[in-house]
This record gives sequence, C-alpha cells and structure tokens, in this order.
Amino acid sequence: MDRARIGAVLLGSTTSLRYFTGIAWSPSERLCGAVVTNTRIDYVAPGFEREKIAGLISAPGELLVWEEDEDPYALIADRVGAADVALDPDLPLFMYWRLRASIGDARLADAAPLIGPLRARKSPAEIALMQHAKSITLETQRRARSALREGVMASEVARFVDETHRALGGGGSSFCIVAFGADTSLPHGPEKDRALRQNDVVLIDTGCRVDGYNSDITRTYVFGEPTAKFRAAWDAEKEAQAAAFEAARRGALCESVDAAARRSLERRGFGPGYALPGLPHRTGHGIGLDIHESPNLVRGDRTPLDIGMCFSNEPMIVVRGEFGVRHEDHFHITASGPQWFTEPAKSLDDPFANAPAFG
Repeated sequence: MDRARIGAVLLGSTTSLRYFTGIAWSPSERLCGAVVTNTRIDYVAPGFEREKIAGLISAPGELLVWEEDEDPYALIADRVGAADVALDPDLPLFMYWRLRASIGDARLADAAPLIGPLRARKSPAEIALMQHAKSITLETQRRARSALREGVMASEVARFVDETHRALGGGGSSFCIVAFGADTSLPHGPEKDRALRQNDVVLIDTGCRVDGYNSDITRTYVFGEPTAKFRAAWDAEKEAQAAAFEAARRGALCESVDAAARRSLERRGFGPGYALPGLPHRTGHGIGLDIHESPNLVRGDRTPLDIGMCFSNEPMIVVRGEFGVRHEDHFHITASGPQWFTEPAKSLDDPFANAPAFG
C-alpha cells in the first residue's frame, strides 16, 4: 500500500474479506466489510448485525456501525479522511457509484494489484485444505461412475454427487455439471435434463469446499463402448493435459502453459487457436477461496508462475454436436516444478485405476 501510495483498502463481503480477516459474510445490498490501513483495521457493518459481526472478529479492530437511515459510504469517507482508497475488485458496481459520490473518483483505485499477488500464492495450510477437498471430489467422481445405469437422468446423477460430497465431508457440491452424449460438447453443460443411454459419452464436472477452499475436477468417459474417434480425442486430451503440466515450471509465464497445450492439440489435428474441433477456452484458471481466481493459464496472461500458485489443467476438446472431452485436475507450483493435487485419469477404459483409496 505504501509503495502504491494507497492510504486504505476497502474490502467488501467477498472472499478477500475472509482471506484477510477470517470473516465469511454473504454479500447483500448492505455494505459489510473492512477498511484496512497500514496501522489498523476498521470493520464496517449494519447496526443490527453488531453482535454477530463482533463475534466473528479475530483480527483486532474497531467496529463501525451504521443504522438503516444512515449512509455507510459517508461513514467510510469520514474514516479515511484525505487518503486514497483502493477498492476490493469484487465490490458490486452500485457500491462503487456510492463511494464515488462520497469520496470522489480521483481518490479511488483498484485494489486488485495489491490483493491478487497475495492471494495467488497459497500457503501450505491453504494447499492442504484444497488437497482434502480435491481428494473428496475425486472419490465422489469414482463413486458416481460406479452408480451409473441406463435411463438415469443427469439431474439424478447430480443429486448423487451432492449427497456423496456431503457424506464424505465436503459440505455438498459447490457446483455440478452432468452431461451425456452430444451435450458433452457444451463446455458448461446443457440447460435440459437428459437420460443416459448405452454408449453415451459422460462428462461430470464438480467440486466442493473445505473451510472455504475449493475443488474442481472433471472426468469424461463412455457408458459402454467408445468409438475410435472418441478414443483418439480422449488420448489427445490426455496428451495436451500432460503438455500443459510439463510446461508449468516456476518462472514460466502463464500464457506459455496454454500455448503448450494448444501445440499438443494442433499436432493431433485440433484447432488452431480457439477453432473447433479443438479447445474453445483457456487451458486453466487459478483456484482457492474462489473456484476461478487470477492468474489464468491463457494467452495474454504474462504472470510468472511462482511457488504456491494453484491452477486447473483442463484443455478441453470440443467436437461440436458430437462430444466433448475434458480432463480436469489441478496442480500447484513448487520449487522443483508442478505437483498434482490429483493424478490425471489413468485410461479411457479405467479412468480411476490410479485413484488412491480415500481416507
């Protein structure tokens, strides 16, 4: 903050509030957050939430409250005085407009350059939490495949996944995409429910949270016998995922990992670039308290990889109207190179052969 000549950072009801203060608070139209300076933390909350917020505070600071007929943005303006204020990048736009009216546009800045590098480098404790979440989801994926039967609806599988996440301690699914057949060519799944048929491609993409930290794993296989075309695409996807992993060395640029995956796919006849059949989106995203965090493994992101950074590795192949193949596992950067949280699928015929026993 001193180097950037920023006097205060305003955190809203976002995962950054949880990251820096330990307070997890659901966002709403009421401002609840914290003002951080180089000497103190001031918590800001609605007056009727005083006792609840006070009970959540672990990092010492003064609690400033505002009543329903008062302006919390004027309260913040009064507290920061003449200082420039950097705003949590996940604050809603309507809050920015209110702050602009109270503080003035010239004194407002983006806190993303201050927050992003800190959150991107995970501590061993954060990595351990994600490892547990991902182990839960990998086991959930394995059990979901074993539970498939002809005629089951995608929505039924999603419920099974949620129940299994809960049974294993993941608190339910944070999200779940279940797609069958040609629906697997839609990267984020279909809008309509569908029954599973013999020889359908199956794609399940899901995750859970452990103490706020996320998992996000995708497995793709066939319920029955795969075609030669699908088998070739499955193998090409596995090669691209491996190429991305190999490129993810400390100091390499994020975009170089994406480029390695695309070169691998192009050698197999996919692409180029975002052209289909091929990879229509980035190779991977950061992950932590949010499922999608910066930096990203995508062309144009020139962030150097560093120890503690965590990423998905999912260079999906889409054959429009026929099928999609996505292998998604995550890795973190160590001094000696990337390390998997979960090992990639072993083979099309037995994707969970290398999955360790859970618990």
